[in-house]
Amino acid sequence: MSIASNKMPSIRAVASRAGVSTATVSNVLNARRSVAPDLAARVQQAVQELGYIADLGASRLRSRKSTIAGVLIPDIGNPFFGAFVAALESAARRDGYDLLIVSSGGDPVQEAARLRALLTWRPAGVIVIPCDDTLAARDIAVAAGVPMVAADRVPAGPLIDLVAVDNFDIAYQVARHLVAGGRRHILAATGNQSISNVQERCNGARAAIAGTGATFEILEVGLSHAEARARLSERLQARPVPDALFTLNNLATLGALEAVSAAGMSVPGDIAMAGFDDEPWMHVVSPPLTAVRQPVEQMGLAAWERLMARVGGDTSPPVQVRLPCTLELRASSQPAPATQPAGV
Repeated sequence: MSIASNKMPSIRAVASRAGVSTATVSNVLNARRSVAPDLAARVQQAVQELGYIADLGASRLRSRKSTIAGVLIPDIGNPFFGAFVAALESAARRDGYDLLIVSSGGDPVQEAARLRALLTWRPAGVIVIPCDDTLAARDIAVAAGVPMVAADRVPAGPLIDLVAVDNFDIAYQVARHLVAGGRRHILAATGNQSISNVQERCNGARAAIAGTGATFEILEVGLSHAEARARLSERLQARPVPDALFTLNNLATLGALEAVSAAGMSVPGDIAMAGFDDEPWMHVVSPPLTAVRQPVEQMGLAAWERLMARVGGDTSPPVQVRLPCTLELRASSQPAPATQPAGV
């Protein structure tokens, strides 16, 4: 009677079972060189029979090349960040990399701590969406000699590679559209107006409104849709009541819908609505929501390309990439029935 071993089978065991060299096994598993179909089939069969799993850590140590990239985002649960990571994952898989994904929870202290944890894995590079504009984690990456690319938000201080959208231009378009529809008091709802991309959106809206006689107000509504609902509900009970809501992120949009409904206001009759981050559910609510569509997939791919360029030895000055957004006009931002569009 024999007792089964719990020891993980080695590449030598796979080679012995398949009747080939360990080099042939490595070539089959890593698709590095062409291997005769019959030999490749024997290797794959031996892998399945033995339950072999490659030791990637040992492989990286032997090759001195990391095939891991780190991704640091503020909130894993936010659909926008999730879509960004999905784009990165697709590009990483294509290029033979694995991703380690961590969240800062929107906390600069955690951002630095999570980056240090990522660096223990010796990644080839890191892509980060900063939780604020300080990006203290940048100094940690620089000290470790690890390439870093920022996305979505513009960190203050020394320039690093950045991929973001043209926030000013698209916010200008949204505010211009609302004012053209006769709206005179636009309330912008945001999570944190000190973040660079939010500042750019507010500046774009202000520029569109300037000289029209309309007013522009900013309200910080927190980092969850529940906070947004509570703070907007309170604001809608005060005077003057805005006749347009411009939500600067998807969670604020969801909270705004609930607050407007609780206030008994009709959209777009009493209040027009437009927001950032076009999502599928925004098409099916009644009325459908006017929304800014950010090129999330292109942003992820561009960030990945910049990181791979740095990993490959590119030492040129930092690159700042700005991608255009599109405005999807729907019924939520139409002029109120009794309102004539203003000539602006």
